[in-house]
Amino acid sequence: MGDERAEEERLRTSTVASRRGAAVAVWYLRAVTFVNFLSAVWVSLGQDLRRHNTENYFTPYLLTAGFASGVFTMFLAITMRRRKRAAWILNLVLSGLFLLLFALAMCFPEIRQYAQNWISLGLTALFVGALLVGRREFYAVGDRSNPKLAAAVAVGGLLVTSLLAAFLVTVTNRAHDEYRSTFVDRWRYGTMRLVSLAADDTRFAGITTPGWVNVTINVLSTVLLCAVLYAAFRSRRAVDPLSEDDEERLRALLDRHGERDSLGYFALRREKSVVWSPTGKAAVAYRVVSGVSLASGDPIGDPEAWPGAIEPWLAEAREHGWTPAVMGASEEAGTIYARHGLDALELGDEAIVEIAARGGASKEHFTLEGRAMRTVRQAYNRVKRAGYEVRIRRHHDIPADEMAYLLERADDWRDGATERGFSMALGRLGDPADGECVMLECRDGDGELRAVLSFVPWGPQGLSLDLMRRDRDSENGLMEFMVIELLQRAAEIKITQVSLNFAMFRSVFERGSRLGAGPVLRLWRSLLSFFSRWWQIESLYRANAKYRPIWEPRFLLFEKSGDLLRIGVAAARAEGFLEAPGLPKWLHRKHLESRR
Repeated sequence: MGDERAEEERLRTSTVASRRGAAVAVWYLRAVTFVNFLSAVWVSLGQDLRRHNTENYFTPYLLTAGFASGVFTMFLAITMRRRKRAAWILNLVLSGLFLLLFALAMCFPEIRQYAQNWISLGLTALFVGALLVGRREFYAVGDRSNPKLAAAVAVGGLLVTSLLAAFLVTVTNRAHDEYRSTFVDRWRYGTMRLVSLAADDTRFAGITTPGWVNVTINVLSTVLLCAVLYAAFRSRRAVDPLSEDDEERLRALLDRHGERDSLGYFALRREKSVVWSPTGKAAVAYRVVSGVSLASGDPIGDPEAWPGAIEPWLAEAREHGWTPAVMGASEEAGTIYARHGLDALELGDEAIVEIAARGGASKEHFTLEGRAMRTVRQAYNRVKRAGYEVRIRRHHDIPADEMAYLLERADDWRDGATERGFSMALGRLGDPADGECVMLECRDGDGELRAVLSFVPWGPQGLSLDLMRRDRDSENGLMEFMVIELLQRAAEIKITQVSLNFAMFRSVFERGSRLGAGPVLRLWRSLLSFFSRWWQIESLYRANAKYRPIWEPRFLLFEKSGDLLRIGVAAARAEGFLEAPGLPKWLHRKHLESRR
């Protein structure tokens, strides 16, 4: 027993020392980054540091007083913080060579007499020692293609930047005509400037360029260096998408446990990957975006088996240096994720309309009666008097030609070429595998299709809103009219509850408008109201509140608060709010048809 305790204590001490060593290495790189950037703008400081490097002095590892070196060390600090094994190897090799060089230089008395050199030697040795002590903390592997990609970027980038540099030299050369430079001379000169601004250019008598050209060419080298580093250290992107077998197994779990989470069906998005518990009774569906392993909703399957799926998901994220995060988890799932080291932040609330009382004890259906529903009732009656009618069908009941027409109209009404949605959207419409989904078609008095709604199954008796599309020229309030029609005619498709849109920060709007709300809450509500002009934060809450729903809180789960900005960017990309410009709309349909 005593030997086991001693071994456990030794392992614990070793782990603590390893973490501290890794932290020292990361903070060293951060400090060097700060000094490099500071010296790039503080001219006198930069000159002093460069003088130390040129007049028989030397500075600590990677402290070179320049913008390019600041970018380099910042990139290394970021990748080391993400525990990249490749970054640790690169730093160990470079710093080891520096340390060896410094140790040899200290053999000369004229160098050994300066205290600055001993400081440089000590700091570099400290960094190398921290790397060695913290070696176990740098476990994140990159993509196997990274070395080849980095080499290709380096060769191709050097060729492109050198040719671009030669072009700049050619169009800005102010030398006299006593000696005409050849293209090879200008190309060599540009390549030299890619390496250094201080290089000797006396060998190029026929070339004289403005200072801004030299700086621009040197900046190109910084951009190329960043591109090579990114290619060398980037996280693995390509993960195995959902296979047919995975989809079948997920559907089987949803048949047994799908009523637990209204977002469960969205795990079937086919660009997602899935991690299974050892028993196969639970799974976590996720997508890697910008180095973030982003899951959504609750794990699929038996809650008792959730930890068995969460643990390998987190292990895979750590192995590849991904940041784990979960969007839209319920309180039950958030509690289990918290046991695995994730913190929770309330994102907002999901609006759930129960058509019958909980447990099905009451047969009372959703109604528009009562003073509280007066505004909704008036809007509904106005649209109904205008002659609009709604047809409700399961997808498998819609003939193929009619479904093709619905897809075409839905695509025409889409706002932009990017398909938005990740956590509460299926990302496809009309797939034969989704036959249990429900389609609402709304036509005007002339029989013209004006809007469509699609809902995915939520267990045997529920639906979750997936897609909303309408003609911009149609009657205002058409979507509300269609939702109310679904709620009033729920018996036709045998459903008892419907999950509508997600309202971010709902509690802020609700509590912030009450009497006695504090100044911080009122300020927070004012800021959200301001941003709602662009992102419809408050309008979504108001639109959902019309149906007097049950509000179910949803949470964002994360490992470190410092990762929240990165997670936010990844979530915005996954949801389709941050995307590169896509195809023009007139080309978009052709693009879609070519993929079908």
